[in-house]
Amino acid sequence: MTLEVPTHTFALPDGVDPAALVSFLATRFDVVSEPPSSVTYTVLDTADRRLGAEGLDLALETGRGEATLALRDGAGSPPATGRAGRHRRWLARDLPAGPVRDRLVPVIEMRALLPLARVQADVQTLRVRNRDAKTVVRLRLTTHAALDVGPEPVPLTPRLEVQGVLGYPRPVARLVTVLTTEAGMVEAPASTADEAVAATGADPGGIRTKVRVALAPDDRTDKAARRVLRDLAGMVEANLPGTLADHDTEFLHDLRVAVRRSRSVLRELKGAFPPDELARQRDALKWIQAITGPTRDLDVQLLEWDGLLAGVPADRHAALAPVRTLLARHRAAALRALKRELRGPGYRDAWAAYRTFLKAKLGPVDERPDAVRPIADVAGERIRKVHARMVEMGTAIDESSPPDDLHDLRKRGKELRYLLELFGGLWPDDVVKPMVRSLKGLQDVLGTHQDREVQADHLRQLADDLAGQVGGPEALLVLGVLVDRLEAEQHDARSHFAERFADFASGKQQKLVARTFGS
Repeated sequence: MTLEVPTHTFALPDGVDPAALVSFLATRFDVVSEPPSSVTYTVLDTADRRLGAEGLDLALETGRGEATLALRDGAGSPPATGRAGRHRRWLARDLPAGPVRDRLVPVIEMRALLPLARVQADVQTLRVRNRDAKTVVRLRLTTHAALDVGPEPVPLTPRLEVQGVLGYPRPVARLVTVLTTEAGMVEAPASTADEAVAATGADPGGIRTKVRVALAPDDRTDKAARRVLRDLAGMVEANLPGTLADHDTEFLHDLRVAVRRSRSVLRELKGAFPPDELARQRDALKWIQAITGPTRDLDVQLLEWDGLLAGVPADRHAALAPVRTLLARHRAAALRALKRELRGPGYRDAWAAYRTFLKAKLGPVDERPDAVRPIADVAGERIRKVHARMVEMGTAIDESSPPDDLHDLRKRGKELRYLLELFGGLWPDDVVKPMVRSLKGLQDVLGTHQDREVQADHLRQLADDLAGQVGGPEALLVLGVLVDRLEAEQHDARSHFAERFADFASGKQQKLVARTFGS
């Protein structure tokens, strides 16, 4: 059985000076002060703050020519540390072997750890002793300031960390009582990392992937749609710098998802917009989707590379190294082309026009039949019709149906999922969430089926390039094993289609959709 040591982190109230707090504590307890220290560190986290969401704080501390990663879990235990190389960002492969890496990799996955803020911390360590001069409570009083955010450092909330000592529960309980009842201290509401990130002007929650727009069922459809579209546009813009810097693959992925969701809103709620301008903006977003596609396809193939190798005998892995190298080379070329497009006048002009569309007057409502209708009516109607169309399409698929039929069903499924994600809050969760789950199960099968077909075709197309490379002929022999593996997984996904579709298209589900989203 593991015995836990009580720990608390308090925020000093406004107007309470740290030195005065130490003096106050000295009048009530036998307090010993250790020599003060100062450290400057960089807050590291993923762009979407995955560590913060897990209650983890990761700091990059530099000094004496060395860089150290210090990982704290918020429980008051000593940090896990590891030496850090010099990187502009840290992917899983860049982390030092040991406890830091073991804890972080399952959390960050394919995301990069990025420098989000710089902090200076002045630390005063204190010990509370009992009558026998034994240390019974440890305290760490820290004043923080965010750096590089203006002409002067920005003060952050001073904090007092209180940690008990095993076997002495009463002293720490008494100290906490004094701090809360007499000194007016409260548990710290936010982490120092969150405060430091906020001081830079960024969102402490990180770059969002979910729309935050509160809608009411009777909101006008045109106004509701544009509010959603503006939020999605912000996500595109937030992910653009990380895409261009190539920090990690998720920036491009999230940018594409935001564009795809925007296209879905324009397509499914087209009756809220003027037809001519709607067509122009849909074409512009379609173009953005197209220019970002090749890089993303290669990202997926490279991200899944280790999984693909698992289906190949271990003694043949080395033979496939030229294939991995060639994929990486193609990805680098695709990224260069993507950067040229995203930095060019075509993208700038298209995006400026789209932003103008999202705030300009839309024109007479007689050209926009759904403009003033309640959003719940219009979105509900589209959910009902897209679901019915998917049931019709899926019912027609059998063993002889071509792969394109499954791909078309997958595309319609994305339309339905985006409608539910963006507007599902207008209906009860106990209806929407199970519907999303069954749809996701179907989409997973359809997605695997399509991805494996694309990946197999791509690998076949590498044959000519491989033939002339060192180790290419041997790689070609083993490449067939990879392609066979992909085709087998595609066939396996298809074999599960009927089961997943039956759940999605059950009579009970159809009645529920009709009843919930009916007019």
